[in-house]
Amino acid sequence: MSFEEIRVIAVVYLAVFLPLLIYFQNKSRLPSWVPTFYIIGVIVCALGWELWFTYGWLDGDSVNLRRSEALNSWLPKNLNWLMNSMGDAGAVLLGGVWIMWLSHKKDVRVFKEWKWSAFCILLIWCIGQNILVEMFLYHDQLAEGKPLSWAPLSPLGPYFNPTLFEFNDRTIKLQSQVPWMILPWFFYRTLINLNKSS
Repeated sequence: MSFEEIRVIAVVYLAVFLPLLIYFQNKSRLPSWVPTFYIIGVIVCALGWELWFTYGWLDGDSVNLRRSEALNSWLPKNLNWLMNSMGDAGAVLLGGVWIMWLSHKKDVRVFKEWKWSAFCILLIWCIGQNILVEMFLYHDQLAEGKPLSWAPLSPLGPYFNPTLFEFNDRTIKLQSQVPWMILPWFFYRTLINLNKSS
């Protein structure tokens, strides 16, 4: 197994289990909406694109065709979508919410009413982390000639998928960015609604 493969495996497992560990160690100090927000995040990410991208259901390649045997062994296809969805909900969404809170001087009002400054931080975090993941973690799985499936939260699919930019022979395409352009709007509104109801 190469260093690159070990790095991918380590990052995926950390993104899944580190947020859970942090939650269980700090459960009594965290807001009651955190588990609900996390579960909603896992479900939306799974149904919105992770299942589709993993299995290649509509005009895409399955993940096991887009990556090495070592990765297929350590991140089996039938768990890949769940692991990625858990990482999306934990490390990305909850991490983004934490950054929103910190950047607004730990003011809980960012969770109770729409603040454009907080939303912009969440949006930049979501898109920024996805660009970094694509450039430095999953670049071989998303390379030219390895099409991703159409997905509900990536509605343009592989049919309109221009290259946004290139860096060190790695391409960032529109299709895989679209979910992270859509989701912050939905999740910030969900966060506010959860806080109003709790």
